[in-house]
Amino acid sequence: MKILLPLRLRQFRILWTGTTISLVGDGVTLVAIAWQVYQLSDTPTALGITMMAMSIPHILLLPFGGMVSDRFERRWVMFGGNFVRGLASAALAVLSIGGTLQVWHMAIIAVFHGAGNAFFAPASGALVPDLVPAKLLPQANALDQFARPVASRLVGSALGGWIISAAGVGSAFFVDALTSMASIACLLQLASTDRRRRDQCGKTTASVWTQIREGFSFVNSGVWLWGTFVAAALAYLIFLGPAEVLLPYIVKNDIGGSAGDLGMVFAMGGLGAVAAAMIMAQRGIPRRNMTFIYLSWTLSTLAIAGYGFVHAVWQAMFACFAFNVCESAGLIVWLTTRQSFVPKQLLGRVSSLELLISTALMPISYALAGPVAAYVGARPMLIGAGIGGSIVTLAFLYLPGMRSIEHSAMRSNEAAAQGLVRF
Repeated sequence: MKILLPLRLRQFRILWTGTTISLVGDGVTLVAIAWQVYQLSDTPTALGITMMAMSIPHILLLPFGGMVSDRFERRWVMFGGNFVRGLASAALAVLSIGGTLQVWHMAIIAVFHGAGNAFFAPASGALVPDLVPAKLLPQANALDQFARPVASRLVGSALGGWIISAAGVGSAFFVDALTSMASIACLLQLASTDRRRRDQCGKTTASVWTQIREGFSFVNSGVWLWGTFVAAALAYLIFLGPAEVLLPYIVKNDIGGSAGDLGMVFAMGGLGAVAAAMIMAQRGIPRRNMTFIYLSWTLSTLAIAGYGFVHAVWQAMFACFAFNVCESAGLIVWLTTRQSFVPKQLLGRVSSLELLISTALMPISYALAGPVAAYVGARPMLIGAGIGGSIVTLAFLYLPGMRSIEHSAMRSNEAAAQGLVRF
C-alpha cells in the first residue's frame, strides 16, 4: 500500500511510532478532561475556562516555538515540549486520584500543557520533511493523518472512556503521562538532522526577532498562506469552542451517555479521519489543491451543526464521523501543499505562525461557549456555529489570489515531482 511507503525509512518510522504513542495519550486525556470538569462542575463554562487556559499560553508561545524549532535541533525541542506535557498530566493524575482536584487546579495545570505543546507541535510538523524525500511527502502526511485519528480518537478516546469507567479519571491522566515518557524514549533514538539542515540552509546567525520577522514576511507574501490562516482563525472562533465544550455536555446531560459513550463518539470521528487518510493516500493530491481544501473544510464545519440535532449516541457518532472525514481530507492536502511550497529553513516558523494565527481567537471561542449556550441553548448554538463557520470558510476561497498557487502548480512540472498529482 502506498500509504506505508514512508515507514521503510527508519528515522521516519521511529518518529511516527513515538508520535503515535503520544497521540494515544492525548486521546485518553481528551475524554478525561471533559469528564473530570463536568464531574467537578456540571457547567459548560467550567470546561470553557479550562480549555481557554490551555490555549492562551499555546498561542502566545507559538512564535518562539517555531523559531526554536528552526534554530535548534527539532528532536530536542520535541523532547522538551513532550516532557512538560507529561509532567502536567502526571500532576492531574496525582490530584485526581488523591481526591483534591478542583477546576482551578485544572486550569493552572492546563497552562503548562499548552506551553509544552507550543514547542512540540511546530517542531514535529517541521521535522517530517527532514526525514522524508519530497516524493513521499503526500504518503507521509496521509500516514500521519491516519495515525492521528486512529491513535487519538479511535484508540485513545475509546481507551479513555474505558479507563474512566473501570478505574476513574485519575488513572486516565496517569496513562497519558506514561505515553509521553514512551514517546520521549522514541525521540532519543532519532539520529541528528541538525548538521544536514545547516548544510542546506547555512549556519544561523540572525537574531531571534529577525528570524521571527522572516517568518512573518514569508507568510505575508502569499495569499494562500495568510488567507488560510485568517480563515481558520475566524472559523475556529465561531465553531471550535461550541463543538469541544458543548458536545460532551450534550452526550452527558441531554442524551444521558457515559464516559464510554463519549469515547465512542470521538472514536467514530477517528474512524472518519482514517477513511479520509486511506482514500487520499491512494488517490494522491488534486491539482486544484486550494479548491479541494476549502470545499472539504466547508463541509466539515457544516457537520458541526449536526451536533445540535442529535438525540442518541449513534447520531452523535455519525455527525462526528462526517466532520472528521471532510476535515482530514482537506488537512492532508493542506499539509502537503505547505511542505512543498515553503522552504525547509522557514518551515518551523511558518508552521508556528499558522498555529498562532489560526488559533489566536480560540480562547475567546472557549470563553463564550458556556455563557452564550446558557442564553440561547446548547443545541441552537451548535447549529448556528456550524452554519456560520461554513459560510466564513467558503467565502475565503474567493479571496483574490487564494487559488493562484494551484494555477502555478498546473503550469509547471514541479507539482508532479513533489507528489501533487491529478485525481
